[in-house]
Amino acid sequence: MSAPEPTITAGEYIIHHLTQWTSGPRAGVVDFHIVDIDSLIMTVLLGALACFVLWRVARSMTSGVPGRLQAAVEFLVEFVDEQARGIVRNAKSREFVTPLAFISFIWIVLMNMMDLLPVDLLPRLWEGAAAATGHDPQHAYLRVVATADLSVALGMSITVLLLSLYYGVRVKGLGGWLHELFTAPFGNHPLLWPLNFGMQLLEYLAKTLSHGMRLFGNLYAEEILFMIIALMGAAGLGSLSGWALFFGNIAAGLAWSIFSMLIIVLQGFIFMMLTLVYIGQAHDHH
Repeated sequence: MSAPEPTITAGEYIIHHLTQWTSGPRAGVVDFHIVDIDSLIMTVLLGALACFVLWRVARSMTSGVPGRLQAAVEFLVEFVDEQARGIVRNAKSREFVTPLAFISFIWIVLMNMMDLLPVDLLPRLWEGAAAATGHDPQHAYLRVVATADLSVALGMSITVLLLSLYYGVRVKGLGGWLHELFTAPFGNHPLLWPLNFGMQLLEYLAKTLSHGMRLFGNLYAEEILFMIIALMGAAGLGSLSGWALFFGNIAAGLAWSIFSMLIIVLQGFIFMMLTLVYIGQAHDHH
């Protein structure tokens, strides 16, 4: 794992790595006029890669003994389909929801796996490209873990919310969905309508925020820890007595990379399962 330049402080190093390549300066914490260009590029590239690999597997499928990749894809398809059957009872809805859950799992895992690359690898290459084209490399920002970007994580969870609302209206009808919105969970007495409506809004908000924040928080913390490990190696190279710290950096980086593989898959699985659960709940009548 590469070490940062000795001319900058640890805080500056971390801040530089956590700064997004954006379409312009932000006016605040939430600014819908700004696009995180690096996250957009990584999500599109990895989504295209996932679709291309799955397309190649589908084209080369055989009825005999499958290869390792085909066997892995078949296992994942069967696993997701089994989970969807147990959660989303409507067979017509599963025709769309099951592939959605499957590709979301693959997509999130691929985005999470970018955290296993050396911390400085792609950002340094991007800085070199900026310098070669006459731009200031100190202001050439690139974050490669798109799921550590809150806008990406919440964007996906809001998409799941919109799908839940769509299927709720589609299955129950607009009148039935509105009736449930004002009469569940406490009953259909008119005095309870405001309380029921408030509880329903709070439930939708809590599910959406927790869905996205869980993915973002875990990957953001993982990204920070990799940066700290990189700084640990840099401190070790600064003195002869620090070589033990440098080798500790290697051991810590290896151990955390192995543990991160579990986090990478687990977070994709949790997001996929919650997608099925929330859309499945939209089909239930209260």
